[in-house]
Amino acid sequence: MQLTDGQITPIVIANGLHQQEIRLPDASGRVTHLQVRRFAGCPVCNLHLQSFVKRYDELHQAGVREVAVFHSPREKFLPYQSHFPFEVICDPEKKLYRQFGVHSSITTLFSRATWKAAFEGMRLPGQPKFVPPPVGGRLGLPADFLIAPDGKIIAVYYGKHAFDQWTVDEVLEKVRMWQGATETSKTLAERN
Repeated sequence: MQLTDGQITPIVIANGLHQQEIRLPDASGRVTHLQVRRFAGCPVCNLHLQSFVKRYDELHQAGVREVAVFHSPREKFLPYQSHFPFEVICDPEKKLYRQFGVHSSITTLFSRATWKAAFEGMRLPGQPKFVPPPVGGRLGLPADFLIAPDGKIIAVYYGKHAFDQWTVDEVLEKVRMWQGATETSKTLAERN
């Protein structure tokens, strides 16, 4: 069952890629951008996430905590994307995928954008030219969740193919809109 804007997310306590505990929502008051991606070594995912790596400081300054989820086991993941500056959850049992309503579909491959991103991603430094069949398969769809510190979903997007997800600019815009609405609500509450 897919989640919608305004719902409260399930509480998540997971082990991160580097064996740290990751909790959602973020008790420190940051907005969490939870990216549910595909598998370790996925050239499409890696290409997309490089834009978040390049603009990580900008996201951090805007009050965004980045967390990415992959359905590969830790040992498969480390050779490919262990250098990300944000938190990564390895979820080979796909528990979070089920909790957040993220599915797989053959449609993940039916997009010119997906194939273009796959070829671009394969040319990235350190990206393998061939990835063996991943745990959990190759047909996963991506999803994005923007989660407020109280656990409420600010915005959600379920991708229709492998390269169908929010850009950094879209995440920043959604966070600014939420911050503006939150400030307006506080001001109105103080007046009453």
